[in-house]
Amino acid sequence: MNRNRLFGESSTCIAVIGNHLPRQCGIATFTTDLLNALCSEAPDIKWWGMVMNDTPEGYPYPQKVRFELDYKNISDYRLAADFLNMNQVDVVCLQHEFGIFGGQNGRHILELIDNLRMPVVTTLHTVLKDPDPVQKSTLEDIGQISGRIVVMSRKAEEILKESYRIPKEKVSMIHHGIPDVPFVDPNYFKDQFGVEGKKVILTFGLLSPGKGIQHMIDALPEIVKKNPDTRYIVLGATHPHVKRNEGESYRLSLQRRARDLGVEKHLIFHNRFVDLKELTEFLGAADIYVTPYLSKDQIVSGTLAYALGTGKATISTPYWYAEEMLGDGRGRIVPFQDAKALAEQVNDLLDNEIERHALRKRAYTFCRNMVWKEVARSYMEIFAEVKRERELRPKPVFLAKTLDEAPPELPQPKLDHLKLLTDDVGILQHAKFIVPDRSHGYCTDDNARALIAVLMAQEMTSNGKELKELACRYLSFLDHALNGHKGFFRNFMGYDRRWLEETGSEDSHGRAIWSLGIAVACSKSESLTGVALNVFERSLKTTADFSSPRAMAFALVGVHAYLRKFSGDSEVRRVRACLADKLFKIYQANATDDWPWLEDTVTYANGKIPQALLLSGQWLQRGEMIEAGLRSLKWLVHIQSDSKGHFVPIGNRGWFSRNGERARFDQQPIEAQSMIEACVEAYNVTHDKKWIEEARRAFEWFLGRNDLNAPLYDYTTGGCRDGLTADGPNLNQGAESTLAWLLSLLSLHQLMDAEACAKHSIESIEERHE
Repeated sequence: MNRNRLFGESSTCIAVIGNHLPRQCGIATFTTDLLNALCSEAPDIKWWGMVMNDTPEGYPYPQKVRFELDYKNISDYRLAADFLNMNQVDVVCLQHEFGIFGGQNGRHILELIDNLRMPVVTTLHTVLKDPDPVQKSTLEDIGQISGRIVVMSRKAEEILKESYRIPKEKVSMIHHGIPDVPFVDPNYFKDQFGVEGKKVILTFGLLSPGKGIQHMIDALPEIVKKNPDTRYIVLGATHPHVKRNEGESYRLSLQRRARDLGVEKHLIFHNRFVDLKELTEFLGAADIYVTPYLSKDQIVSGTLAYALGTGKATISTPYWYAEEMLGDGRGRIVPFQDAKALAEQVNDLLDNEIERHALRKRAYTFCRNMVWKEVARSYMEIFAEVKRERELRPKPVFLAKTLDEAPPELPQPKLDHLKLLTDDVGILQHAKFIVPDRSHGYCTDDNARALIAVLMAQEMTSNGKELKELACRYLSFLDHALNGHKGFFRNFMGYDRRWLEETGSEDSHGRAIWSLGIAVACSKSESLTGVALNVFERSLKTTADFSSPRAMAFALVGVHAYLRKFSGDSEVRRVRACLADKLFKIYQANATDDWPWLEDTVTYANGKIPQALLLSGQWLQRGEMIEAGLRSLKWLVHIQSDSKGHFVPIGNRGWFSRNGERARFDQQPIEAQSMIEACVEAYNVTHDKKWIEEARRAFEWFLGRNDLNAPLYDYTTGGCRDGLTADGPNLNQGAESTLAWLLSLLSLHQLMDAEACAKHSIESIEERHE
């Protein structure tokens, strides 16, 4: 049968979104196998892969992969939607797993599928029984957008019915696919793996601690006591994400465990990712297959499906998929983390050949409708159904989004100049044009800012290893900068690594506290968090003596970040209350109706003051602080606005004194940055979108919407010019300006991502109430 007839025309194109080999993960294997099966069943249809990259360089994909996305870059999801729409793809098949997409709980994928004109069929690889609110909302939004939801187990159907608002008529059950291999005697393949004449137990898949292999190793002493000719093969590379963060520590711990138990002669590790042909041969050689997983909440397992499909006698812990697949005498179930039960069941099957072969036959027979050919046909029938259903509705007219409808575009973070300014000590303060200037050395101010920037960037870029290395460098500088005898940070260090002072300014100390609080809250590394926590605690007490309002504000922003992570820390809560009260009293003492400011002169980084007041007012539940923050921020917006509508930072050649003239130049990037961060916080408090507009207006100052229509951001380097003078941009690209740009850009990206997520949630709620 020509499956293309299901669609009625030869130009049909269907795209499958997920991962793809050679990337090593379960979704990549599934998507690759599904695409191959679909291509075999309907070679006249165009089958495209659309994949998520978790590394900047991507992977050497085959030709059927037509589009690659940086999974953390929300703009790529919008471009992918445009690509599919403009190529008039007929159906999109999404492989959904929370962890492979960017955004909170993978919500970036909504930005793609919600902008598609063709029907979407979504396969769920994870269905959580007790999701958190964002996970639940994400899955329900996907269900709302999708024409069909495919699950791979009856348990998944049950959970969707009980826990999610997804119409049951949308849900279809299609088994996980398996290779179509003959039912063979395990002895046929044993010689090629050096286990001829042995009883072979096998576990395969990407290694991670959740696999529970340690419990199978714990069972081996009892197994080999009764069956000394047993060999346990652990087949598979360490999961790339585990290896990236923990190296081979799990595999090495398993090997040590085996040696300690004296079973090293019975254990074989194959530390590699094998192709399908070799995998089926390994499976063919196994007498017993074991999945000793630790979590109940596993709704599907490709490794278990493959093992049953090759006719393996299988023993497993009682995760959901195993309970379903091994029912009716197709396998054996043992309790979680129970080595004794594992040993008993393995020995029983090894000693009872008739029962072992009966299990094998029941499993093999049950799985015949799971071979990839049948699975591909089932998917194609669903593709045809959703396409027919869509054709019965009025055809949506494709209208390109006008500028007011499309999400605002932002440049992508580019860290080239940041890295150029950074050496093995930290980030250098200044540059001559783009060339790092060593004569001025380093400062705590800039290394604190740089630490914040790279920690924020980890949510925007997939180059985590490089960002972690940079973060270590900047955090090391801050650790060294703290003068333990005085409890104060030193600020300036010469290029010869000698400190130029015993104590720095209060402002530099406040910025350090700010960065350390962010590090505690945002670092994905326990080691980084541990160091940041230690330096934060050792340097916090000094803030009680601050007299500088900006130093208080910088510190308060860091303290609030810290308390997001450790909200119960009473001592830090007291510091927050004390600093916030001091800052507010300074404001009250100086502010008037026509001068709502806490000093007689408006100088630099002014936005940090209202930002700190807004944060403090929210968390201390003090409405007067919030009112003061909004009032002062509105005033700052007013005095830094040109009649033509663009942002005009207070100039540092005279500043702006009460009853005086406002200096127009030189305009500094740090002021735009602080206003952006304050406006974002004002939006968080009020949900008034005018604050988003003000944040964007300040941001556009960097891009050339300013007094001289001159861009400060350098697209070629990723750096930022050192301010706007009356004669034009200062062409040097030092650390402060470059970091002000990066922090502004990253803040806007975070805001836009949050806005996109909120938009989908609101639309989903409205649709449910229609």
